Amino acid sequence: MKPLSRRLTRAPLAAGFLAAFVAMPALALADPDPAPAAASPDPAPQIWAVHAQATFIAQGNASFPAPYQGKNSLDSDANGRETADVTLYLGVRPWAGAEFWIDPELDQGFGLSDTLGVAGFPSGEAYKVGAATPYPKLQRVFLRQTIDLGGAAHTLDADINQLGGSQASDRVVLTVGKFSVTDVFDTNQYAHDPRGDFMNWSLIDAGTFDYAANAWGFTYGAAAELYEGHFALRGGVFDLSVVPNDVKLDPTFRQFQLVGEIEEDHDIAGQPGAVKLTGFLTRGRMGSFADAIALSAATGQPASVAAVRQYRGRPGVSLDIQQQLTDGLGVFLRAGLADGNVEPYEFADIDDTVSGGLALSGKRWGRPDDTYAIAGVVNEITRIHEEYLNDGGLGILVGDGRLPHPGPEEIIETYYEFAALKALKISLDYQFVTNPAYNRDRGPVSIGAVRFHTQF
Repeated sequence: MKPLSRRLTRAPLAAGFLAAFVAMPALALADPDPAPAAASPDPAPQIWAVHAQATFIAQGNASFPAPYQGKNSLDSDANGRETADVTLYLGVRPWAGAEFWIDPELDQGFGLSDTLGVAGFPSGEAYKVGAATPYPKLQRVFLRQTIDLGGAAHTLDADINQLGGSQASDRVVLTVGKFSVTDVFDTNQYAHDPRGDFMNWSLIDAGTFDYAANAWGFTYGAAAELYEGHFALRGGVFDLSVVPNDVKLDPTFRQFQLVGEIEEDHDIAGQPGAVKLTGFLTRGRMGSFADAIALSAATGQPASVAAVRQYRGRPGVSLDIQQQLTDGLGVFLRAGLADGNVEPYEFADIDDTVSGGLALSGKRWGRPDDTYAIAGVVNEITRIHEEYLNDGGLGILVGDGRLPHPGPEEIIETYYEFAALKALKISLDYQFVTNPAYNRDRGPVSIGAVRFHTQF
């Protein structure tokens, strides 16, 4: 979809968001969550909580060789963009085992080239919409119910969208309302949060996980989780956008997505790890690449999946592994595959992906709250998907107008997160993208960013 505006006014950033970064670290020194007087295996459940976060990212790409560009191309000239958001997390416990959360948010800014030009887009904080002035959104409104089934009791620390207390190792968790599918599925300790770890879209989640969402990444739905011993089972049903990659969700819920996941937790040489297998099935009005190519050949017009959409399904599956190697050092690996004959609906133009990396705590050099991390990802599309782009087709994020020399999109990202204050972290991030949008004729491109993040 088109961004709401194509120009970025920087004045509101300084006026509206700088104050949040100045104020939040000071507010965090007075934690509103009461700490227990003494350690207890069964602490009293927290009744309510107020948390907040603010994130500002300035990102830019260097100029790079490109003999041509199209409507959805990354601008080959050097350019920069900023994004900023401030979120409140308001939680209350209406009855035993339940939590009700409301997350209002204020957003502003744009991604590079209006969040276009790279399938593994370099900023997960850059939505598919943009605005030069701050605008409010109610991103989450959900109820979570936990039903303890037995087993050992574990302390649950107070956190964003999580009230403190305790929970049994064996339990059922039900979540219903408006939230993100990735709040529940495909989570990873080392690569899942563009506000605190990697920023690239195809690193923070499996690039093929085409999860149901509006243009900001949220949807209505319900999820159920069963935790039993070292295993967990998850399932959910979620609403799709009215049309692929839209700001509005389908009010009829006729277009929907089913998601399932199985998780196995383990220890290797005393170090914790987890393996997750996630699958999805999207049911909605989607276009076939072969149909779009055939229509293009008949009419002489650029290929368009929008012109051949009909109700159909699109499945996908991904593997997510995280493993701590030593205290302060962890690694992750993801791999995913999705149906490459049908257009992706919400997330990214990726049909198969492999990614992996590591995160290292700064305690080894005397800075235990710092983090250094590095990762790489290879994204690919099917041959029919390449032919569609070569016939002038546009995807969610990519479309150079032609694609005579396709190749895998290869990305390396590294960052250093510096703990400046108790609640303020500053990150320097660098990404190197080869064959952006699967195009050997364009790039490679270097992308740098600085990120400021605070929360309490």
